[in-house]
Amino acid sequence: MLVLGFESSCDETGVALVQSEGTRLPRLLAHALHSQVRMHADYGGVVPELASRDHIRRALPLAETVLREAGRSVAEVDVVAYTRGPGLAGALLVGAGVACALGAALDKPVLGVHHLEGHLLSPFMGADPPEFPFVVLLVSGGHTQLMRVDGVGRYAMLGETIDDAAGEAFDKSAKLMGLGYPGGPALARLAEQGDAKAFALPRPLLHSGDLDFSFAGLKTAVLTQAKKLGETLPARSADLAASTQAAIVEVLVRKSLAALKESGLQRLVVAGGVGANRELRAQLDVACAKRRLRVHYPELALCTDNGAMIAMAAAMRMQAGVQQADKRYAFDVKPRWPLDAI
Repeated sequence: MLVLGFESSCDETGVALVQSEGTRLPRLLAHALHSQVRMHADYGGVVPELASRDHIRRALPLAETVLREAGRSVAEVDVVAYTRGPGLAGALLVGAGVACALGAALDKPVLGVHHLEGHLLSPFMGADPPEFPFVVLLVSGGHTQLMRVDGVGRYAMLGETIDDAAGEAFDKSAKLMGLGYPGGPALARLAEQGDAKAFALPRPLLHSGDLDFSFAGLKTAVLTQAKKLGETLPARSADLAASTQAAIVEVLVRKSLAALKESGLQRLVVAGGVGANRELRAQLDVACAKRRLRVHYPELALCTDNGAMIAMAAAMRMQAGVQQADKRYAFDVKPRWPLDAI
């Protein structure tokens, strides 16, 4: 079975082709991605209307690229999958509209996929795929969650952020330091040159006794420190970046280890854009090795939003019998859609 997947939840247009055979893990045949970073950089963040218009221009040419690279024709596609939510409403509508129109034209079934489930299952495309059950740390620009995963579609929330997500903390702190957009990767690069102990920044909810997160207070602390530095901020920005990253990473690592201990599981999966952060990976690797725990990550190229994770999630849902594609082409999207509610 060939699954063609479309991702358009925010500022990346992704398309991919996945092949599913029997009970074996679905295999990624080809994927293509267009990032809108340059287009939104002048505005300091994503402009929803511009994002939607760009998805319209990119979706079908990317699909043609993917099919050509995989050596397949569009007539061979068995299922067309798309991101149904969560995300920007207009952007989601573009991907859903393109996928459902293509499915109708080919007389092939379609399947709407949860964006975060795509991230959660993306490590199964890696060289070291995990096994169920596991704890997943979903960490991105809009979400920071810890969940217990017992199988495809079997998710239980353990903890989540009560305000800003970790990715927001990276991005907003970077903006306060004048690092531009996208801020998270820029802050991480700058942090490599700084002293992580230079500034004593807070670790919110680190000792709360639960598995929830909070990063709004850290952002405020970074703002306060930046104001104190004043004109000396450019000279100390690397230290402030390193201290900010250290605070975020420590909270993520400590909470992840607590979730494993509380659940009694021995396997951690890290997914989402912040999962590409080198310091987070390094600290989790050390901490898990020390405790004889396993940790799995997506391939770096598949950490950010992409079509491969959508096609993969659709294939795995159908393979597990959790959901089947159908030919109902009247679609809707869910800009807000809790993962544990699917």
